[in-house]
Amino acid sequence: MTTTFITGANKSLGHETARRLVEAGHTVLLGARDRERGLAAAASLGARFVQIDVTDDASVRAAAADVAAHEGVVDVLVNNAGVLGRVGPVEEYTAADMSAVLDVNVVGIVRVTHAFLPLLRRSPHPVIVNVSSGMGSFGMTQDPARVESQYALPLYSASKAAVTMLTTQYARELKDVKVNAADPGQTATDFTGGLGHSVADGADPVVALATIGPDGPTGRFIGRSGTLPW
Repeated sequence: MTTTFITGANKSLGHETARRLVEAGHTVLLGARDRERGLAAAASLGARFVQIDVTDDASVRAAAADVAAHEGVVDVLVNNAGVLGRVGPVEEYTAADMSAVLDVNVVGIVRVTHAFLPLLRRSPHPVIVNVSSGMGSFGMTQDPARVESQYALPLYSASKAAVTMLTTQYARELKDVKVNAADPGQTATDFTGGLGHSVADGADPVVALATIGPDGPTGRFIGRSGTLPW
């Protein structure tokens, strides 16, 4: 049985990923900050709720300790929790705005990965999936043919560029773990105001990377159409 921990899984892409992986036979640990919403989501899917705030060291340590006590191992870690951050005129952005986005989208991945790595290393084939975005791709945001080039989201885009780079560097250092980044594409969520393809379609690359075998890729940035440009 594959044990999978997903952060930010009480709604949207995280919730759909959890649903699909439960359906695929995984034991899914649904991580969420809000206890009531997390419990309700887990109950609806047949998953187990684990409370976690990726911006809080103590919360992340407690979540890892909870999983260590109950399951004892994590085969797949999906770092899905993320925020859009402030949107508007760039001259209004402050350092505090940037710090808030980075704390969830980038530092949160480091916190969770650090805490869960001992549990991952108990798995014969550990996998980490970091949910990134084409909005963090230099190639895609500069390509007029891509929808990513039509938006200006400096804080979010910078954070997702960092997520993708973090992924490639972790993949290089963690020889015993498959570490990849997924791009859901423009997905109809709160982030996009309902624009884009379905959440089910957006979850496709996340689920694909969460179910790779021992010969699967590492250090890759993958979307629904395959490998994406940096």
